[in-house]
Amino acid sequence: MTQSEVMRLSAVCPAIACLGALLAQVPGGDEPIVVFTEHPRLLLRPARLRLLRRERERKSPRWQQFEALVAGGAPMPERGFAGALYFQVSGNREAGENAIAWALGPGRDLRQQALVFDWCQDLLSEPQRRDLTARLEQAIGRPPAEDTVAVERSRLMAAVALFDHVPDLPRRELERVARTWWAGRIVKALEAGRSAIARDDAYALYELLHVMRDNTNLDLRESCRRFFKDFPIEHLLSYYPPSYPAGENEYRIGAMRQSGEPDLQLAALGRAAEMAMVAFDTNAPESQVLQGWLMHDNFMLRGAFGAPYEFLWANPYQPGLSYYHVPLIYHDPDFGKLFVRSSWEDSATWFGYFDGVMQLFSDGKITSLNPQLAMAPLELQEAVICFARSARRFQVKLDEEDAVFVVGLEPHRTYQVEVDDEEMFEAAADTGGILELDDLPRGKPVGVRIDSR
Repeated sequence: MTQSEVMRLSAVCPAIACLGALLAQVPGGDEPIVVFTEHPRLLLRPARLRLLRRERERKSPRWQQFEALVAGGAPMPERGFAGALYFQVSGNREAGENAIAWALGPGRDLRQQALVFDWCQDLLSEPQRRDLTARLEQAIGRPPAEDTVAVERSRLMAAVALFDHVPDLPRRELERVARTWWAGRIVKALEAGRSAIARDDAYALYELLHVMRDNTNLDLRESCRRFFKDFPIEHLLSYYPPSYPAGENEYRIGAMRQSGEPDLQLAALGRAAEMAMVAFDTNAPESQVLQGWLMHDNFMLRGAFGAPYEFLWANPYQPGLSYYHVPLIYHDPDFGKLFVRSSWEDSATWFGYFDGVMQLFSDGKITSLNPQLAMAPLELQEAVICFARSARRFQVKLDEEDAVFVVGLEPHRTYQVEVDDEEMFEAAADTGGILELDDLPRGKPVGVRIDSR
């Protein structure tokens, strides 16, 4: 049955109507999802593999760092991933065989097993191939243990790696990930304004997107373009301003829901996610800005965890644009998020309101804020942020480019806004209870009063 036939029957059968709506969310409609590529399939498509092998020939700094760790016997946190990547680029059989031996050990994670199976196909003996095939098949044959981006990414990688080795099961798993999980849960949640993809999911998400598009020609972003257009810039603005010095390199630290020491593996994956975003769509303006952000060598991942990701994804030959061109304010009314910086300097003051968390970064420390407390408006270069309890009446003097946000209001509620010497108007708070006032007079002090309707 074609998608058009499904839609014609939808008026008769509500169940078919739901199916038609679901199919419309996935690029390709109801066409079978088929893997058409040869090994290696996962992340190392021919163009990227050629680039990495040229980097080895040129003895680039990233290759030298990666080679020094693997060839020097450094304890790699992800031994299967690192060893299999080293084998694919260098042809070193010992590294590949070590990766296979690791993948066949007890309790190995599915993602790395899939990478080893795919990248080390030429080295697998027949017993090893049967063993690893059985492990991957068993993993995707049972229901997902968790409904997370990382879990679904790993299952997709295993299904793609196995596609022409095992009948039927990999195809069914591809269909489940694309149509049931992605279209049926993620896209619907995003359309409803729910944050189904957290900041820390970014790397797993882009591995999933790359694997799906590279091997099936399906670009899952097409089902929620608005979210993906803004996602790279949100990722950029949601970093705290200062860098975090570590022994191997400096890190950028993304906004954390809870206080405490930063997780440097998450920080490394944040950078890897940005490199994967650039690789996914090199011509997009957002990618060019991200590339400008990534081109500072003091942030190059040199540690045993990060170096394989740095080598895999970095493209130092890709031109970038200065991130100083990015606005200092990011407001997403669909998901009720607001990030504001006073400047792009490391010494900047930063404000973040996301997923019910409100934070201020200033003078080297993070402060959690409660919008229901009476606080004076916060002025950050191009934005004035007013807090719900004290925002019923306030006074501001705005420059031409300044924006005013009232935070901590009731989501989706309509408010009456009265401005001195101006006609009263109505405005609605967004999904997060943020009200943007963009029609206030400029260049003079004005009083503002807000009341719920």
